[in-house]
Amino acid sequence: MCSWENYETSGPVFIRENGELRCLNDSSLALGSLRHCRVPPSRPFPRGFSVRLRGDGGSQAPVSICRRKEHFVFTYTKEGNLRYTAKSLFKMALLFVAENVQHIDSLVGFPEQIAEQLFIAAEEKQKFADAESGTRALRLFSEAYGDLVLKSLCLRKRHLLVSEKLEEIKMFHNLKSLDLYGCKLGDNHEILPHLTSEALSSLTWLSLGDNILSDYGLRKLTAPIRVMKRGLDCLKLLDLSYNPLSEQAVGYLTCFSALQGLDVSGTEIKISERVKQTFCDGMGLVLSEVPLTDLCHSRCKTRGWAEQVVNQWEICRAESSKLRASLQRDNVLRFYGRKRFVHEAAKGASSGKEEEEDDEKTRIHFCKAASSSQKTGQTSGADGQKAPPSQKKRKREASYPAPHPGPPAKQKAVPLTVEDWDLLNSY
Repeated sequence: MCSWENYETSGPVFIRENGELRCLNDSSLALGSLRHCRVPPSRPFPRGFSVRLRGDGGSQAPVSICRRKEHFVFTYTKEGNLRYTAKSLFKMALLFVAENVQHIDSLVGFPEQIAEQLFIAAEEKQKFADAESGTRALRLFSEAYGDLVLKSLCLRKRHLLVSEKLEEIKMFHNLKSLDLYGCKLGDNHEILPHLTSEALSSLTWLSLGDNILSDYGLRKLTAPIRVMKRGLDCLKLLDLSYNPLSEQAVGYLTCFSALQGLDVSGTEIKISERVKQTFCDGMGLVLSEVPLTDLCHSRCKTRGWAEQVVNQWEICRAESSKLRASLQRDNVLRFYGRKRFVHEAAKGASSGKEEEEDDEKTRIHFCKAASSSQKTGQTSGADGQKAPPSQKKRKREASYPAPHPGPPAKQKAVPLTVEDWDLLNSY
């Protein structure tokens, strides 16, 4: 039963009795004025009524409106009105899979065109920034698409990035080029055993210059190649410049049979006849008269689907250390003064340019003997004039090799030491 108080709060209530209308809660209204009075519309729900949608049994949280906005595209018309259109079902499904990319088992056999869109969508959602889900997602794409994810990786002078993102870097399989110049790796860095693993068996260009790599580190790096014949089978260009390597390291390099270019600039290796003969007999390399352009660092740049992922890693690392660097700079300015700080910075920049110019002049490169002979043949044929017979005879005589006193002695096999066996057992 309804009480009279409910009638008073809900407005006037009329009933029909004996063919006439009668007001129950407002006696002041006359029957004549009932025709002109405006009855308020009835409300299906009282004011302040709200509905909250829940999932199974009300245990889940309410659905977020922000996530629903991903399914629509909002635009403005010419009149300035907001207009929204629903995305296609393919786009909605792609966003859903990108949101849960870490739960995918495998992408082997999935079309490359759709996989690239899925990778971009996951990158926009910053799925590769997370330590756990990012590593799993990168492994998922790398195992299925190989060098399409990343064909070339340049980490030149980014030693902090190499240490922080080492597990993510190991997920890039089938790299063709890898630049680790100036990363201060040393002899015992964790990435050195990874270089000879099966994941980088297709590597053709490798730069390990300026990494404080000694003879022990090079012996440790080449141990699987020298003994088990495993790792870096396709390597053609190697940069070992500005490392404390001696002539003993030359014997460790002879395991790279497919090598076509080698840079040993700035090392302790003295270019003697013995070293030249070792390179020529072991790998077929001769000293190049001009620097090789294939060993230039500009040839290696980060290329692939994950190019923006690597750049985002560097941006995040730079932002985290930006405040610390600014504080250090302010302290230097406060202590030494601005003029001296600017003068030292300009002096350092100019000296850096001079060092780079000197480096280009003092490069020590070795290349294949066949390629060097082709270069000399091209330069001699570019003159366009025939040499006189006397000069031809002299050239023919000079081209003949000098008689050797006897056949060269065969190189003795270097026996493995106890340290070598311990190193092999650790793999």
